[in-house]
Amino acid sequence: MSLFVQMNLTCPSCKAVFTCKAVGSVNADRRADLRDEILENRFQIISCSECEHEFRLEPDFNYLDAGRHQWIAALPARQLRDHVEIAAEKQAVFETSYGSQAPSAAQSIGKALKTRLVFGWPAMREKLILEELGFDDILMEVAKLDLLRILPSAPLREGVELRLTGANDEFLDFIWVEASSEEVLNGFQVPRRLYDEIAANPEPWVPVRAMLAAGMFVDMQKLFMGEGEVPAEDDAAA
Repeated sequence: MSLFVQMNLTCPSCKAVFTCKAVGSVNADRRADLRDEILENRFQIISCSECEHEFRLEPDFNYLDAGRHQWIAALPARQLRDHVEIAAEKQAVFETSYGSQAPSAAQSIGKALKTRLVFGWPAMREKLILEELGFDDILMEVAKLDLLRILPSAPLREGVELRLTGANDEFLDFIWVEASSEEVLNGFQVPRRLYDEIAANPEPWVPVRAMLAAGMFVDMQKLFMGEGEVPAEDDAAA
């Protein structure tokens, strides 16, 4: 089931203190509407009870969609630098809930789940979009790295991310976005063959794929910060 908890918030505009419901976990199998809200960028938008100023809570929840084989731990973008330690903590949470330390019924569900760790709403939304489009998220991160080689300019800096927002038969839609504020800096399209050619011939990318696939944090950003894990041989062959 999806869980929400009451919490006290201070409005960033008028500084009033008020109570709201913050998400603790999302079960998209039972609450498809919450998945839709994430995809539509309107999940966890709170309105101040005093001045009606709207703002969004940072993500801090676990997401389950057994039908789509997804288990995602979503955390605030500001915690990205601690991804190695957090990944270990979230892996332990998964093991207790659906992995080796879970009841047998839960383990049967967990065997089919792909575990992921994301930081910030743009990253969380992207994982759902990739699944909706039928893209492999590891290969998409490879495609992003390849894209960086050919872009005339890229606003690469801490806190700014390259995220897929959609696709059709011809083009992939990308944005450069500030992860914490969700401010979109710019958007652009590239031919879909950027991904399709890598998916059709992934062998040249085996070393990079292995590094990306090591652990539940599958994001090209970890290659710039240090992946923190030794990739298993099976990951490179996946």
